[in-house]
Amino acid sequence: MASGSSRPQILCVSFNQDNSMFSVGTKEGFKIFDARTGRLCNDNKLGGLNVVELWFATNLIAMVGTGEQPSRSPRRLCLFNTITGASKKDLNFRSTILAVRFSRTRLIVVLQDKTFIYDLNSTRILEEIDTVHNPKGLCAFAPNSEWCYLAIPASTSKGSALVYKASEPELICQIDAHESPLAAMAFSSNGMYLATASEKGTMIRVYIVAQATKSHSFRRGAYPSTIYSLSFGPCIDRPDVLAATSSSGSLHMFFLDAARNGRNQTNKLLGSIIPGSKAISDALDPANHHVIHNIAPAETKSCLAVHSVEYSQNSSKFPAVRTVVYVVTHDGYFREYTISTTKSNESSWVLEREFSLLDTGHTLKQNEHHHVD
Repeated sequence: MASGSSRPQILCVSFNQDNSMFSVGTKEGFKIFDARTGRLCNDNKLGGLNVVELWFATNLIAMVGTGEQPSRSPRRLCLFNTITGASKKDLNFRSTILAVRFSRTRLIVVLQDKTFIYDLNSTRILEEIDTVHNPKGLCAFAPNSEWCYLAIPASTSKGSALVYKASEPELICQIDAHESPLAAMAFSSNGMYLATASEKGTMIRVYIVAQATKSHSFRRGAYPSTIYSLSFGPCIDRPDVLAATSSSGSLHMFFLDAARNGRNQTNKLLGSIIPGSKAISDALDPANHHVIHNIAPAETKSCLAVHSVEYSQNSSKFPAVRTVVYVVTHDGYFREYTISTTKSNESSWVLEREFSLLDTGHTLKQNEHHHVD
């Protein structure tokens, strides 16, 4: 799994809006892969890129350079056509661009102290938001939701987020999620739920956006760890699964329905014993937590996407739930895991595919079976 020093260094990784494709930015340029097949769709050596974002499964991407070349300033956003190899539009800013997000109609650009909401078709600024100091460009965006929800940090001292409707645009709520500053956020695909993690990384919380109320608390672990990526399972109404990767090199998976049912039972028990026991029951909320260790070396950044969640009707012979998760790590690998979970909460996982992003893209390993902790 070690990468050679002569290979181009990965600077950024991101999935497109339906997790069917992903992009990799390196010191040499960008690569675009089909996540379902592993096929390399585009390999372009334009120079170092800190940001590469795909617009669904089209030929339009947004990219931001490292500044090593005059034409690739970190303050210039280039909307680039991968077929023609030409820029469609350049947008220049006064400071470094840290993050970019797309929907069908909106373009989000995050700077250190400002966030811009654009109409994508006209590239006209709809809203310029003055933000708290945000040196990592942290944000969450729900591009497939009706309102295109956008979340950005609200504080540098605690874990609060401001949620906007990018479709309007307007501020709809503030969510106070953690005592320490935010490190990661992600919306469910329909925008109804927001998952958050703080810099401490021991707790992951889920909020109902419309009510700005907490629906779940999950304990990742007892020791601090940086959460690199969060991803809900695909959903029409309510997501079933939330996954996370961390600096410990582990993949964590939580079942929301099981936690909700467990919490309701705990609430009833404690409510009959201790009046006003909401805080206690929240602390005892069973996480239904499954872990795959050593998916990457410790401190190696990663980006994940829950591809699918399938339920079996005949769980006496087959797993009750099969979850497929994609993980891309900054040491240069793509991995696809299938995590099978029974009704008795026993789990196992299979490494379905693993291939190098920086070499030939050939499959290295397949079908390794393991039990989940």
